[in-house]
Amino acid sequence: MKPRTSRKLSTVIALAAASTLVFTGCSSASGGNDTGEPSGEITVLTNRTDIVDTVFQDYVAQFQETYPDVTVTFEAITDYEGDTRIRLNSSDYGDVLLIPSSNLGKDQFSQFFEPLGTSDEMTEKYRFINEGSYEGNVYGLSTFGSAMGYVFNRDVWAEAGITTPPETEAEYLDALEAVKATGSTPTYTNYQDGWPLASLVGNMGSITGPAARIDMAQTDSPWTAGTDIYAIDSLLYDTVAAGLSEADPVTTNWEESKNLLASGEVGSMILGSWAIAQMQDAAEQAGKPRDTIGFWPMPWQTDGAFTSVTASDKLLAVSANSDNKNAAQAWVTWFIDESGFAASQGAISPVISDPTPDTLADFADLGVQYLELDADPAGDESLLQDIANESEITVLGEAYRQQLIDVARGAQTGSKEAFFADLNERWAEARATIG
Repeated sequence: MKPRTSRKLSTVIALAAASTLVFTGCSSASGGNDTGEPSGEITVLTNRTDIVDTVFQDYVAQFQETYPDVTVTFEAITDYEGDTRIRLNSSDYGDVLLIPSSNLGKDQFSQFFEPLGTSDEMTEKYRFINEGSYEGNVYGLSTFGSAMGYVFNRDVWAEAGITTPPETEAEYLDALEAVKATGSTPTYTNYQDGWPLASLVGNMGSITGPAARIDMAQTDSPWTAGTDIYAIDSLLYDTVAAGLSEADPVTTNWEESKNLLASGEVGSMILGSWAIAQMQDAAEQAGKPRDTIGFWPMPWQTDGAFTSVTASDKLLAVSANSDNKNAAQAWVTWFIDESGFAASQGAISPVISDPTPDTLADFADLGVQYLELDADPAGDESLLQDIANESEITVLGEAYRQQLIDVARGAQTGSKEAFFADLNERWAEARATIG
C-alpha cells in the first residue's frame, strides 16, 4: 500500500520534523473484548487516502456481513511513515495499522504489535511471512506482494525503437537516451514524495541471489561493485548524472506522475508491480488503451534470464494497545483473505492459493524468474536495520538516495565514488559498534 494523494488529516502531528526516533514501546493493554465473538469499535490506520471513503467503505460493508457487531473507523494519513513512526511513541496508533518500514527493527515488533500466529503455521497459507516475523511469531501480514521492475509507456519506447527489455545496465542507459530523443523524460524518480526511492531496495537479490540482504549485514563495504545495493544505487546515480530523469526533482508529484506516464511525457518509472494497475487506470482515463502501460524487469540477468525479486508491500498488524484485539485480528484476517484487495491492485496475493495477476503478463512472456529473499538468521532478524540505524543510512528509506541524486545532478558537491566511500565507512563503523 503506497500513499496516493495529498489529503491531510484534520489532526496534524506537530513532531513530524523529528529526524531520529527512539521507540520506547508500550505495555500490551489486555482490556476490551479479546475473547469470544468479535465485537466493538476498532480504528484502522491507512495510507490509502484515495480510496478510504469509497473502496474501503465497501470493504466494511462486506466485513460486517460476517462480523455485524464490529464497527470499523478509518484514519487516513498522508505522511503515513513519518506520522505513524512518531505515534508509536504513545499508545495512540489505532487498533489495526500498517507497520512503518524504516527505523523500526524486528526485535521491536513485540513492543508494539500483537502476535497473529506462529511462523510455522502461517507459512503454510501465506507468502512473505519472513518480513513480518520475529523469533517464530508473526506480527504483520502482507497486504500484497510485488515483483520489482519498471512501468513504461509502450508507445514512447516503441517510438524510440526499443521493443524488447534491455539486458544490461549499458543497454538500459542507451535505451533511456533513445527515449529522451523522442522528447519524453526517460525516467521519473518521484524524488519529492520520497517513498518511491525507498522502494528501490526491493531490487536487492536481483544480482547475487536470495542471500543478498543477509550478505549486506555481514560486510563492511556493501557499496562495492558486484553487490546488489551498489548496482541499485549506482544505476540511479548514473541515470541522473546523464540527465535521463526529471529536470527538477524537488518539484515531482506522485499523483501527477501517473498522468505524465500515461500521456507519454514520462517514459518509465522504477516501481513494484503494484503500480501497474494504477498507471493503466491513468492511461484509460486519458482515453488510451490500458496496455499502453507495460512492465519490464530490471536490466540484470543471471545465466541469460531476468530475475525479479518478489516482496511484501506494507504489513498489516494489530496494535498491542488495542482494547479490542479480537475484533482487530478479525479485520486483519478478513482483509487479507477475503477482501480481494491484492487482486484489485493487480498485485501478488499474500494467500498462496490465489492466482498470479494478469498485470504480470509481460513477465510471463519473458520467462522472468521470481525470487524471494532468504529469511534472516535466527538472532539476526533486525541486524540490517540495526546497522542502518546506527550508521544513519536509510537503506529502507529515501533520505540518502535523495542526497545521492543531489550529488548526481550537481546540487551538492561530490562524486559517486566519494559518496559510496562515505557510506561504506559509516556502515563499517556501525557494524563495529553493534558487534
